[in-house]
Order: sequence, then C-alpha cells, then structure tokens
Amino acid sequence: MISRQVFMPTVRRHLRITLAFAFSAALIMPASLVRSQSASAQTEPIRYDETARTFRIDAAGVSYVFGVNEKGELQTLYWGKRLRPADAIPSAKADRGTSAFDLSANATPQEFAGWGGGLVVVPNLKISFPDGNRDLVLHYLSHTIRNNTLTVSLKDIDRDVVVDLVYKIDEATGVLARSARIENRTQQPFTIEQAFAATWNLAASRDYQLRYLTGRWAGEWNLQQTALHPGKVVLESRRGSTGDEVNPWFAIERSNQPDQDVGDVWFGALGWSGSWQMNVETDWQNRVRVTGGYTPFDFAYLLAPGQSLDTPKFYGGYSDQGIGGASRLLHRFELDSVVPQAPHRHMRPVLYNSWEATGFDVNEAGQEALAEKAASIGVERFVMDDGWFGERKDDHAGLGDWYVNPQKFPHGLKPLIDKVHALNMDFGLWVEPEMVNPNSDLYRKHPEWVLNFTGRPRTEGRNQLVLNLARDDVRAYVYSFLDKLLSENEIAFLKWDYNRNWSEPGWPAAPLEKQKEVYVKYVQNLYSILAELREKHPKVEIESCSGGGARVDLGIMHLTDEVWPSDNTDPYDRLSIQDGFTYAYAPGIMMAWVTDSPNGMNARSTSLEYRFLSSMQGSLGIGANLSKWTPEEFATAKRLVGEYKAVRTTVQDGALYRLISPAGGSESSVTESVSRDGHEAAVFAFLHSSQEGQPYPQLYLRGLDPEAVYSIHAQEGKLDDGTVQKASGDYWMHHGVNISLRGDFQAAFFKLERESHQ
Repeated sequence: MISRQVFMPTVRRHLRITLAFAFSAALIMPASLVRSQSASAQTEPIRYDETARTFRIDAAGVSYVFGVNEKGELQTLYWGKRLRPADAIPSAKADRGTSAFDLSANATPQEFAGWGGGLVVVPNLKISFPDGNRDLVLHYLSHTIRNNTLTVSLKDIDRDVVVDLVYKIDEATGVLARSARIENRTQQPFTIEQAFAATWNLAASRDYQLRYLTGRWAGEWNLQQTALHPGKVVLESRRGSTGDEVNPWFAIERSNQPDQDVGDVWFGALGWSGSWQMNVETDWQNRVRVTGGYTPFDFAYLLAPGQSLDTPKFYGGYSDQGIGGASRLLHRFELDSVVPQAPHRHMRPVLYNSWEATGFDVNEAGQEALAEKAASIGVERFVMDDGWFGERKDDHAGLGDWYVNPQKFPHGLKPLIDKVHALNMDFGLWVEPEMVNPNSDLYRKHPEWVLNFTGRPRTEGRNQLVLNLARDDVRAYVYSFLDKLLSENEIAFLKWDYNRNWSEPGWPAAPLEKQKEVYVKYVQNLYSILAELREKHPKVEIESCSGGGARVDLGIMHLTDEVWPSDNTDPYDRLSIQDGFTYAYAPGIMMAWVTDSPNGMNARSTSLEYRFLSSMQGSLGIGANLSKWTPEEFATAKRLVGEYKAVRTTVQDGALYRLISPAGGSESSVTESVSRDGHEAAVFAFLHSSQEGQPYPQLYLRGLDPEAVYSIHAQEGKLDDGTVQKASGDYWMHHGVNISLRGDFQAAFFKLERESHQ
C-alpha cells in the first residue's frame, strides 16, 4: 500500500544533494519481510487515521502510535505492548503546561522538535541562519506510507527548512528504525548545530530503571543500572568513534524486576560509529524522553541550498518479557536484519589467530607451522595478525605502507595462502587501514593526510596518528590498497583494527566553515569503503575490532560480519564481559578466543576445558601459542572444537537465557541457548570457587517446549547422580537440573535434545 496525505501546500522542490552514507535504509530489512503493496489495509503494519490524524504502527508484540495535534506538532501517544485492532487511542492534543515556566512546547511529548517556540528540553534540531535567527518550529507537512516504511515531512512555520522523518518497522521483532533527513530549501546556507535522529517518549511512571553499558580497555561491557528521577542523564562519546567508555545502547524497565524474563522494557540503540550522544530526560511529571544522534560537542554542519543531511538511525523496541526478552528481540533483529547477508548469514567459522603466538615476528615458515597445528584440531579459518607489511617490526613503524614485507615473505602471501587452503582452511589477514605511523613512507609523503590543527602538536597514541578519512584522497588511497590486497590474494577475511581515539580533529584543507563536518564525513567515507569492498568482493568477511570493543554499534555491524568485544581473553573475566555484551549484541557476532594459561591479563591459571567452555558461549576462536601445547592439549582441543561445532548453530543463532549472571561478584555463571526450532538447548555453567561445602545452584531451564520430551547429555562435567535421562520441557524448567561442580574455576557443558518422535 502507498498512501500520501498533505496537510499544508506542497513546498516547491529543490535539487537534493544527499550527504548520507552509501547504503540505504532499504538494506536494513530483508525482502522476505516486506509486505505486498496489494495487501489489505487491515494487514498493513502502518496505518493512518485521517479523521483522528493519528499514525499507528503494529508489528510482532508492539504498537507505536503518534498523531498530529492542533498545533501541527507530531505528538507521541503510545509505545508498548501491542493493542487490539479495535482499541482506540485518543487524538493528539498539545499539553498546555502548568505555568508560564512550563510552556506547551516542553510539556507536549514531541516526536521531533526544533529549538524554538520556548523549547528548553533537548531539541532534535538546532540551526543558525545567516541573518542571526536561531528559532525553528517544525509542524506537520505531509506523509507517505510504502509497505513497512512511513515518511513524515515537517516544515518550519516560516522558512523552507524541511525534515523528513523515516519510520521503518521490522515486522518480526517490532523494532522500529527511526532517522531524519534535514533539507535546506531556502536560498542561503545555514549551519546545523545539533542533529538528533529521534526522540522516544515514555508515559509517566515513578519506577523507571535505566540500564546502560560502560567500560574501558580490557574491562568493557559493564551493565549499569540507576533509578530515573527528574533531571537528565547524558551518555556520550566524543572520541571520534563509538568508544568503550559507554556504548550507544539503553534499556528502561518499569519497576526493578528480579526475574530477567518478566516486566516491561523499552530499549534502543544508535547505528553510528562516530561521536554520538544520548539524552535521557525525566520531567517533573516523571515522563521520560530519550533523544539520540550526533553529539553536539564541537559539531557544525553547513548546509547549502538544495543539500540535505541524514542523521544516523536510532532503533527502538519493546518487550513485555523483561530485559532478557529485550535482548533476545534485539539479537534476532541484528542477525536477521542488520548484519551482512541477513537473513541468510553464514555461521562464524572456528578461527585461529597468530597474534599471541608470534606477535610482530611473523614469517612464512612460522605461520605455516602454526597453520598445520591449527588444522589438526578442526580450525576452519587461519588468520595472520600484525607484522606482515611494510617495515613492521614493532608498533613504531609501518602503518600506512601496505605492501608485503619482502624479508618475511619473499614470495608474497601466495605460498602461505596456498598452504592454508591445502589444510582445508580459509585465510584471513589483520589490517589497520585508518592509521599511520609517523615512521612510514606514507606519512613522510603525505603528512597533511592526518587529523591535525595547523601549527599544533600531533598527539600520538600507540605511536600512530589517525588518517583523515573525510578527505577524498585519503578515502581513495585506503580503498585502493585494500582492493588491491583482496584482488591479488585469495583472502576470505579481514580483521579490521582501529587502535586509538581521535586527537586534534582538524581538517585544515577544508573551508573554515566546513571543517567540523569531519565528524560526519569521516564515518560516511568509512562506511562507503566497507560497502564498496563488500560489493566488489562479496565473499570476503570482515571483523570490526578497536583495541577490543571500542567500535561496536548497529552502524558498523551492518557492514561487518563479527566484532571483537575485548582484548581481555582471561576466561573468567570474559564471563562478565560477554554477559554485558549480550544485553545489546548477539552472541552470533561475538568473537571469543581460547588463549594461554596463565593468562597475561591477570596471571590466572585455568584448565583448557574451562577456557574453551568460556569461549564456546560465543563465536569460537583460538589464539593460544600452539607451538607450546602438549599432545594431550591437542587431543582435548580437538574434542572440544568438535563439541562446539555440534551446537554452533544453537549458540550463534539461538535464543539466549542468562540463568545466572556473573555480575556483582557472583560465584556462578550460567547461560542457556535454545535453538530457533526449539529442538536443542546448550547450557554452559561456571564456578569461581566452592565455599563452605555449598552445592552448585539448581538450574531451572527456560525457553523449552513444556509439552515436548527432551533427553539430557553431559558433554563436559558431570550431572548429579540420579538425574533422569529424559523428561518434559516442563520438568526441566520447573524441577530443574543439578550438576556437580566443586573446586576453583570449574566448568560444565550439557545439552538437551528434543525427542524426534514428538
């Protein structure tokens, strides 16, 4: 169905110069989920009531309703559990406020507000016009509905500033993608000083709990929780990239439920890999509004007549099954609608990476020897890490000079790649395309290519500087060498690293009034490089890595197949890191490596079995120095790799239940993954230390078919004596399972299989 409603006279059209990144919103939804245009109005996910002037979006278990009030503002009316078709929502009516200090513009929950008309809450859009005016009041102009996408146009009450708000609904999960396109139809340029994608409004409640994720290098993905009170919480990265200090994800729960799978939860995430900001405002009536997009810090974007700027996408969803249900919805949306090749994506192969074995000291013979050992335990992808290019002997030189080091690889990469292929593995390579060492041929030739302020020091991080991808010549160089590398070598995988934050974010070559656009254009060019490489080399897969998990978001995820959540591979630390990660992102894209013991992070010793089971909760990789392993360790690893492959689809693509969280110093940690078809569940249990002879907690499984019969199989560790071999899903979920774990740093893995005759 395609419909169009016009509230005000159509504004004359001007030429659009779209400054959005290369991939379109249409790529977010798989074609299989797009409704036929001939479907009846009753089955369409988006409907407009012309009499009430309300928009209603229904999908999965969610309804989202907003309308045009008597002032022409877009006003949120409802967001939550799906309503029945006959349920009526009152028409939008602006809130008058309570006094001269509480004007209607602030009291009315608007979908998208310009800074004007007395607005004091966080505006979505703030503009400075060349005549000194900064007032912007946006009212409804028109709308179109096409399948599962609604576009609502707003216009300033006087000037030809038009904002197109895009709402794209995922019918399988009810996740709504929102964004804005800001267009200059005036006769003069103006400067955008603040541009947020959308505002999510929640009805008044005194018991909202906000969750968000914080961290640092080697300590990412810490789940924070705080009660919301009148005031504002600001989540932000000013680092030039997503950052690990705080991630662009939030969840708000009504009441503090002790059970992860109970309660109302609203959640959201930004699809942007540059500097960003979210504002969580609670007003005096305890109503909540969440606004997010580009950070306004150091931001200015000059928009000439006929040009437009697209905001990032701001995704939002709702679950009535607690924070656990919210995570599972977001995981399903990410795997089926966001990642490349969705919804028919490939499972992550078992990977070996050479970094911890060889560091920078890579060469043909050494890598071939490691490849042979990796293949012997069932590894499917061999990745050579840093040190293969330029004059790269350590981290002081070589970045930017992307030619194969002739001393280390006198015959190029082909002999090594051929060897890896002969061992029935594919070949991957580490790159860090956005960086340059001052000690490099590239920097000596083009010192102007880095982010810098003229005449000011250039601050190094890890002995490197950041290339200014906003420059077209830098963008062309980066794409060219990557395309050449992939065209000349049979490479299946790139580990794309990014090992520092920005400093001195200057762009001296650009006109003064456009230099701050570097924050947007850098990321747009990064996205366009990735998109173009994927189009030309469709079989190549890419991992997003940034000193660990400092660039993980729904923007980079749309163009990369997996992410590296942390440089910390201590298997006990990883339980907490991976637990936090999965509140926002799917285990199916979370890489988890088995490395050496004692681990270099904490000098902690753990068994090989414990290390494997910790990593088997995500996408399994191995980074240990195989040259030091014993025959017994190879045999153990081969067995565990085989066990992982048997449940890989369930772990990577299934529904995750956190039976016991490791957060808060818990001695225990347990996860359960249930396959999409409900035929299999994989359970991983961990114990830090036994105390006072206490038994391990009884485990009550979730997500099983209560009527079906499941058999239980201990893969690693031991079930308690007397455990029945078969029982109903109801039995396993309500009677539970007892396992025998005693000692320090112990782990177990068991699975349940649905009986085939059911």
